[in-house]
Amino acid sequence: MGGLPRPPGGFYTMPLAPPKVLRQTVLHQRDHIAWVRYDLRLPNGTAWQREVLHHPGAVAIVPLKADGQVVLVRQYRLAAATFLLELPAGTLEPGEAPAACARRELQEEAGYLPGQLDPLGRFFVAPGISQEQMDLFVARDLIPSRLPADADEALEVVEMPLAQALHLAQTGEIRDAKTLLGLLLVSRP
Repeated sequence: MGGLPRPPGGFYTMPLAPPKVLRQTVLHQRDHIAWVRYDLRLPNGTAWQREVLHHPGAVAIVPLKADGQVVLVRQYRLAAATFLLELPAGTLEPGEAPAACARRELQEEAGYLPGQLDPLGRFFVAPGISQEQMDLFVARDLIPSRLPADADEALEVVEMPLAQALHLAQTGEIRDAKTLLGLLLVSRP
């Protein structure tokens, strides 16, 4: 039987087939990010169109200091029209490994170099509109070390106890998805 493998307990009820891609059209491209329109044929024969943001991927880092503080950044996000408290994060450069990107971004955004950097996982950021995946890391043994920030970044570094950051996540004061996920993963037993 085709389709997805059945997990224990079998909650998939029928095999699925992806749509057939008939055509891809780049609608807009800037640097290494592109909007692409797909003309598709669904398995039932229906014609369908969908636009997808192509993104090279990104990283986010949960920086944990020896004293139990987590290092976050506060920055204005135009799409959200507000300031958000977030984990340090950034986009992969062409050919850059996620761990190298995490080290660079942590130095640029928070002013620390990780002595230890461990992967927490990879996830899709917004699979309904983008194929972007983000690698999540936890950084420990932090050494003060700053690289120049990107020209378009204005960040405030905010350090607080991990318990306080988890409280802000639970009360809705932290609303950024990568930050919520990162805090959740580092707080699990």
